Amino acid sequence: MTTDIKKHEEPGSMPTATSTLAPHSDVPTGHKTEPGRAGGGLFDPKQLVKSFPDAVRKLDPRVMVKSPVMFVVEIGSVLTTVLALKDPGDWFGWAITAWLWLTTIFANLAEAVAEGRGKAQADTLRKAKTDTVARRLAKDGKSEEQVPGTELRIGDLVVCEAGDIIPGDGDVVEGVASVDESAITGESAPVIRESGGDRSAVTGGTKVLSDRIVIKITTKPGETFIDRMIGLVEGAARQKTPNEIALNILLASLTIVFLLAVVTLQPFAIYAGAKQSMIVLIALLVCLIPTTIGALLSAIGIAGMDRLVQRNVLAMSGRAVEAAGDVSTLLLDKTGTITLGNRQAAEFVPVKGTTEAELADAAQLSSLADETPEGRSIVVLAKEKYGLRERHQGELAHAEWVAFTAQTRMSGVDLSENLEARKVRKGATGSVIAWVTERGGTVAEDAQTLTDAISQAGGTPLLAAVEDDKGARVLGVIHLKDVVKEGMRERFDELRRMGIRTVMITGDNPLTAKAIAEEAGVDDFLAEATPEDKMALIKREQAGGKLVAMTGDGTNDAPALAQADVGVAMNTGTSAAKEAGNMVDLDSNPTKLIEIVEIGKQLLITRGALTTFSIANDVAKYFAIIPAMFAVAYPGLDKLNIMGLASPESAILSAVVFNALIIIALVPLALKGVRYRPMSADKMLRRNLGIYGLGGLVAPFIGIKIIDLLISSIPGIG
Repeated sequence: MTTDIKKHEEPGSMPTATSTLAPHSDVPTGHKTEPGRAGGGLFDPKQLVKSFPDAVRKLDPRVMVKSPVMFVVEIGSVLTTVLALKDPGDWFGWAITAWLWLTTIFANLAEAVAEGRGKAQADTLRKAKTDTVARRLAKDGKSEEQVPGTELRIGDLVVCEAGDIIPGDGDVVEGVASVDESAITGESAPVIRESGGDRSAVTGGTKVLSDRIVIKITTKPGETFIDRMIGLVEGAARQKTPNEIALNILLASLTIVFLLAVVTLQPFAIYAGAKQSMIVLIALLVCLIPTTIGALLSAIGIAGMDRLVQRNVLAMSGRAVEAAGDVSTLLLDKTGTITLGNRQAAEFVPVKGTTEAELADAAQLSSLADETPEGRSIVVLAKEKYGLRERHQGELAHAEWVAFTAQTRMSGVDLSENLEARKVRKGATGSVIAWVTERGGTVAEDAQTLTDAISQAGGTPLLAAVEDDKGARVLGVIHLKDVVKEGMRERFDELRRMGIRTVMITGDNPLTAKAIAEEAGVDDFLAEATPEDKMALIKREQAGGKLVAMTGDGTNDAPALAQADVGVAMNTGTSAAKEAGNMVDLDSNPTKLIEIVEIGKQLLITRGALTTFSIANDVAKYFAIIPAMFAVAYPGLDKLNIMGLASPESAILSAVVFNALIIIALVPLALKGVRYRPMSADKMLRRNLGIYGLGGLVAPFIGIKIIDLLISSIPGIG
C-alpha cells in the first residue's frame, strides 16, 4: 500500500556545494600558542627588574597625580625627606622616609609590572607587523601597481597570492584562499577566507598560503587590528572605566577625610601634652588612607585587559570589559555556538519489515558519493554504531555513483550485475518518495509517523530507499540532528548560578528551536530571528535595566552588536560587524563570550576583594599607631596595644613597613585575579567579607607584630 507522506524538506538540509579546498574550520585544530605571552609566571623576578626603571620614572608628579591616594603618599615622602635632612641623626625619620618612598615605588611597580607584561606581548605583535609592498589594482581593475602598504587607503583593491603578506585589514571581494593567521591569533591551523558571506574579513600582517584573492582595504594605515592591539596591550589605549573612576573618587574622598582627621589631631595632642612630630603624623596619614587598593587599582584594570588579550580578544575599551562583568542577559547564536553547526546522523530508524543493519548498509552505500558533512556523518555512524566497515568509492570500481546535487537532493549508487544488482538512494523525503513511486514502488505506512516524530523532536529526517529484485521500497529514516556541543548544559547551569539569563538565537522554526533549547539547557530562545527581532529583544532587555551581551559575524548582525552593551564580533566576520562591536574575538570562537563574561566578573570581584582587604587593613593599623602616639599622655590607651608592641617608634615604623610590603605581596593576586566561582551576589559578598574582610583585619596584626619583633631586636632601637 502506498502512503502519501508530507515533504519534510527543511531549507539547507544539505549544502548546495562543497569546497574544493582542504577541509576547513575556524574551530581550533592545530597547536595553540599565545602570542606575546610573557613567560616566567605571574611574578617573574626578571620582569620586576625590567619594570623597576619604569616604576621610578612614574614618580613624576604629573603621573602620580592621576592616583590621588599615592600622590598624597609621594608628597608625604618628600616632606619626611626634608625633615630627615634637617635632623640627619634621627634614625626614625630616615627609616620612615625610606619606607614611604618604597611604598610609592612599590605602588608604581605594580602598575609597571602589569604594563610590562603587555609590552612583552606588544613586542611579539610588532614582529608580525611588517612593511609590505602591496599590489594595488588600478581603476581599470586589470593592471597592477606596486605601492608601499603605508600608502593604501580605504576602498583600495589589492591582489594577494600564495606567499604574500596581506598589507592591511580588509574584506575579500574576489576568490578564496587559505590564510595563515598564527602571527595574530597564535593558531597554527590555517583558515579559509573567501568572498561573500561571513568569512570574508582578513587581517593585515597575515600570510596567504594558497590561491589568489582580491582584498578591499577597510582601514587606514596605523589603524589596523595589530596597531590597535599594540596600543591596547601597552596600556596606551586603556582608559579608566566608570566603576574605576567612581572608586578613585571614593578613595580620594577617604583620603581627604583622613587628611582632615590627622590635621585636627595635632591640636588635641598639644592640648594633651603629647605633641606629635610631623613625621609621625605623616606616617599615621599614610597608614590610614587606603594605600593598598590605591596602589593596585590600575594594575587590576591592566591585568583584566591582559587576560582578554591572552585569550585573543581585542577590547575596544575598558568599559566593555567592565560591562561584561555586569551582564545579566546573554544572546547566543545556535549554530556554531551552542551546536557544532553541521547536522550529524544520530540514528537509523527502519520501517516495519526492515532491519537496522539493512538500513545502515543502504545508508552508508548511498552516502559514499555525498561529500557534505551530513553525508560523511552517515558513513561514520554506520561504521561506529553498526560495525560496518567503511567502504570507499574506489572499492566499487564498477558501480555508478550518483552525487548529491541541489536539484535532485539525493545521492546514491547503482551496483552492477556482478555486485548483486541494486540501486540505493538517500536524500530529502520528497525526493526519495518521488524516486520510489516513479519505479512503481511502495512507501511503508509507518514512514510518515517516523518522519513526523523526528521533525517534532527538532531533527531532520532523510529517507533511504533501495530498488532490487523485490522492487523499489523505502527502508527507513535517517535521523539528522544539530548536535549540541559537549558540556554546554553545564556551562549554562554555571551562568544561571551567576544570575545570567541565556537566550538562544536561531533562524530555525520554533519546533526545532524548542528541541535544541531544551537539550542545551538555555533559559529562552528566539526562533526565526531577523535582525529586527534581535534589536527588539536587546532593547526590551535593556529597558528592564539589564546589560546584554551577544556575538555576531555578519553584516546583518551589526545593528544588534552596536546596540548590545557587550558586542563580540568574530574576526572572520565582515568589517561592518567588527566596527559595530566593542570586542573582536581573533579566534572567531562564539563560545568565548562565556569566557569574556567570566573575565569581566573576575575583574570586578578582584577590585572589590582588594578594596575590602585594603579598608580592613586600615582598621588594624589604627590599633598599632594610635595607642603608640598617645600612650604617654593617656596610659589607659595602652590597653588598646593588644599586639604588645615594643615601643611607640617600633609600632609606628612596623605599621609603615607592613603598609609597604603588603602592596608588593598582593601584586600577584592583582595580576592573576581572584578566582571566580559561579554563585549569587549575596553569597559572593559574604565570601569576600569572610576571606578578604576578615583577612584584611587579621593579616596586619600578625604582620606588624612580626616586624615589630624584628625591629625591636636591633640594638639601639628595641
